[in-house]
Amino acid sequence: MRIVLLLLVCGELVWPFGGANAAVNSTASDQPAQTDDAVKASTAPQLIPGTNDWRIAQATAHMLEKYHYLHLKLDPALSGKFFTMYVNTLDPQHIHFLQSDLDEFEKYRTTLGDMTFKKHDASAAYVIFGRFLQRLEERTDYAKELLGAGSFSFDDEEQMSLSRKTAAFPKDMEEARQLWRQRLRFEYLQEKLIKEGRKALAQLMINQHDPFALALTGTEMNGDIVKVLTARYNRVLRNFRNWEEEDEKILEIYLTSLAHVYDPHSDYFNKADLENFAISMSLSLFGVGAQLSTDDDGYCKIVALTPNGPAIKSKEVKPNDRIVAVAQGTNEPVDVVNMPLTKVVEKIRGEKGTEVRLTLLPAADSSARKVVKLIRDEIKLEDQEATSKLIELPGPDGQPLRLGVIDLPSFYASFQLMGSKGRGEIKSTTVDVTRLLNKLKRENVSGVILDLRHNGGGALEESVNLTGLFIKQGPVVEVAAADGSHETREDMDPSIVYDGPLIVLTSRFSASASEIVAGALQDYGRAVVVGGLSTHGKGTVQSMSQLAPYMYFNEHFYTTDANSLGALKYTTNKFYRVSGQSTQMKGVESDIVLPSTYDFMELGEASLENAMPWDTNYPAEYDKLNRVQPYLGELKKRSDARIAADRDFSYVREDIDREKKIMADKSISLNEMQRLKEAEENETRERGREQEVKSRKRQDEKVYKITLKQVDDPGLPKPLELADAKPDAGTNGDATVAEVAASDGDDNATVKEGDSTDLAPEERAPLEEAEHILVDYIALLHSHPSIAAQEQPQPAQP
Repeated sequence: MRIVLLLLVCGELVWPFGGANAAVNSTASDQPAQTDDAVKASTAPQLIPGTNDWRIAQATAHMLEKYHYLHLKLDPALSGKFFTMYVNTLDPQHIHFLQSDLDEFEKYRTTLGDMTFKKHDASAAYVIFGRFLQRLEERTDYAKELLGAGSFSFDDEEQMSLSRKTAAFPKDMEEARQLWRQRLRFEYLQEKLIKEGRKALAQLMINQHDPFALALTGTEMNGDIVKVLTARYNRVLRNFRNWEEEDEKILEIYLTSLAHVYDPHSDYFNKADLENFAISMSLSLFGVGAQLSTDDDGYCKIVALTPNGPAIKSKEVKPNDRIVAVAQGTNEPVDVVNMPLTKVVEKIRGEKGTEVRLTLLPAADSSARKVVKLIRDEIKLEDQEATSKLIELPGPDGQPLRLGVIDLPSFYASFQLMGSKGRGEIKSTTVDVTRLLNKLKRENVSGVILDLRHNGGGALEESVNLTGLFIKQGPVVEVAAADGSHETREDMDPSIVYDGPLIVLTSRFSASASEIVAGALQDYGRAVVVGGLSTHGKGTVQSMSQLAPYMYFNEHFYTTDANSLGALKYTTNKFYRVSGQSTQMKGVESDIVLPSTYDFMELGEASLENAMPWDTNYPAEYDKLNRVQPYLGELKKRSDARIAADRDFSYVREDIDREKKIMADKSISLNEMQRLKEAEENETRERGREQEVKSRKRQDEKVYKITLKQVDDPGLPKPLELADAKPDAGTNGDATVAEVAASDGDDNATVKEGDSTDLAPEERAPLEEAEHILVDYIALLHSHPSIAAQEQPQPAQP
């Protein structure tokens, strides 16, 4: 029995483990003697699979074999790929597992299929993770020993590789220690540069995938380096130890590794992540309206409150308060200190209208405790909704010219889990964008930019419906199955919401549903696609199915909590543009290409393991418009001239050259003087850029931000006050975050938005150039009325 809940065309998911580490080329000047006592003796934890783990693993494997596009059997060969994927998922930089560990686990390489189907055994997930946790403990102990032995010197010519993904695993503990020590030296030097104000190189670590490298900014920048690094190592270890208490996380990574053998967009979701997925699609949850994080002492800390949520309305809950216990209604409180954050969030969320009691240590007086009673309510994630801006600037004739910008972060749609109650507001991307477009039309905009630069995808149906806002009825995307059958998804509504000049702004991060929209509007000749060389390149469709119905039907197995069995997101189809071209691997190429550093990074489908190949399909029959081609040559000519003279794009080209050098070098120096020189060069360059940007003459324009809350109000809101501060971070939901600014919940506060000068050239320049292109497009349309936007029938090919 197959229960499909939602068709998805989402972007890639990244699991940020391991980090940039190096080959062994270190000196021993600041390293303790290599003895067996140098690392605290430890044995791998004896982790035991959950009661239903084998059932979940078996159902997941069955569904992948039967329903995935590739229909691959979990035979010994696929078991080998499964084993390798799981090991690399836990340790992608090959720094924790020893070769002797892999030799010991070799028995699993060809037997994971038999263990799953015949032996009803999921223990391999826990045995391998237990050894990973042991090595992580040993690395943490060793790092703290090195930190306690004294400071490091950085006067040699040691280089550290920025990637060990293809390197051999350390052959023994001595080689592992050398890698761990080199990594620690890198972290120490990085903190030293930051502490001395050399912040320009901080980003070099942030993009590395080692969990030890993820916390480079914030309050720990100002602390003692030894304390900062010690706390960081302890925090990372504690986070992984928490997986022992929530063993479904271990199983999730194990089964997602199996799914990734099929393709990089198939995943297994445990209960917590399934619920988070439902929240992200529906843009709402039922909770108290607080964002949470875990501090170094294991406390759950409130870092932000949602405007108009139960917590902020109570006036008793404040940012930086710590939660020590949670109670449901009149039940006894449950201590949550050192509890995994996902478990704390699970206890705080609940059905609308129910009571939850939080025992708090107030930030103002941590010696006191107080209990706060809150009634759960719907929390809308408004910062993830579509928004719009109206930009008013002087036109060529001296009269004000109005442009509209629709910023769309994802293709969301209401999504409800089995057994969930108190369904909130029905959400639809298409409905929201329709309201925003109608508002912009009422305000007489002359053209619209649809900004999809950071849109990673979402619901397939929403991408079809949204395309229909700009065209008459017709095919939008072809969806093909593995057996050669295909289905045409069409816009059936002949009405057009917006028929004026249209720019679609994309980037390498525009994926899946975004590519369907951009590709369709390009094929129809309806919009000018502007951006980097191409979009992400994901041309596959996923289905989301909860495991419970499948298991109930096939096994006569039941559980009181169907969501506890999780869900499988798996690739079922490929999609093709109406022209017959696939976006898979190649993406949607821009009509007008803007310089972008993202085009020279390891981003996009082509960089993902096990990505499906590019191919073509039969084109659909559709009526092509002639809205773009007559003007494209002139638009490109004008844009190229501006880009050649534009300072921001000159900065982008400089950044591209540096990115190429980094990609080619793939290593970084641990010599302090060299790094200081690099840091000073970077700081000088950044200061020069900042001063140049601030000295520019501001364009005489007004910007009005229009949210869905304001869309039905008469007239326009107050124009944005360009502040020196950056845009506020989102503050919605009971979510896990690293650091978010607190909100006072005042809806009548002065509207402020970050000055565009605060944005990096990579973010600032494309939108500004898209505005220039739109102004040119509007002018050309007005000056060449004889060029008709005629429909040209495109017959399907046999």
